[in-house]
Amino acid sequence: MPTQIDVWSDFVCPWCYAAALSIRTLKETHDVTLRWHSFELRPAGSPPMDPAYFQHIETNARPRFNAMMMETYGIQVNAGPFGINSRDALIGEKVADAHGVGAAYHELVTRAYWDDARDISDRTVLRAIAETIGMDGDAFIAGLDDSQYDDQVTADVLTAQQAGISAVPALVFGGRYLVSGAQPADVLRQIVDQVTQETAAPRS
Repeated sequence: MPTQIDVWSDFVCPWCYAAALSIRTLKETHDVTLRWHSFELRPAGSPPMDPAYFQHIETNARPRFNAMMMETYGIQVNAGPFGINSRDALIGEKVADAHGVGAAYHELVTRAYWDDARDISDRTVLRAIAETIGMDGDAFIAGLDDSQYDDQVTADVLTAQQAGISAVPALVFGGRYLVSGAQPADVLRQIVDQVTQETAAPRS
C-alpha cells in the first residue's frame, strides 16, 4: 500500500523546488502517492518588497541556493523572475487536478519557473502548459476565474494555518508525521519506511 505524502508548497519557493527533487528521487525506490497543496509566499495585498531585501536575494541568497542545487542535485538553476504573484499558477493546479492532470501540471510549472526562467504569473505561459498536457486552453483560462478553484487554494492555506504550518515546504507523511524544509531523499526514505512498518504492525 503506498504511503501518502501531503505537500504544502508554492511554485516560486526555492526550497519547495529542492523538496520536489528529493521527492522525485524518493519515488524511484518507494511506493508513495503525492497530494500537492497550495501555500502562497506573497499573497495579494502583501506589502511592497523592500529594495534592500530584493537586492540581498539577487546578489546573495540566489547564488548560494544555485550553488547548493548544483552540489546536491546536479541541477543548473535558471529561475524565473523573483517576487511574482503565484496565485494563478496555484489555481491552475486545481483546474488541472479536476481534469486528472494535476501531477503533470505541477511538474511542468515547476520546470517552467526553475529550469526555463518563465514568468508563471503570465496566463499565456500557464495556458501553454495546460495545452501541453492535453487541456483545452480556453477552458483552462476560464477555470482560473472560477471561484470554486480559487476557494480550493484558500482552503489549502487555511488548513495549513490550522495545522500550525507557517513555512514551506511542509510534508505530512501518512497523515502523521510533519517534516519541514527541503530534506534529502535519504531522510524521506527513512520516514516512509517508518510509516510503512507502523502500518504493517499488528494492533494489540
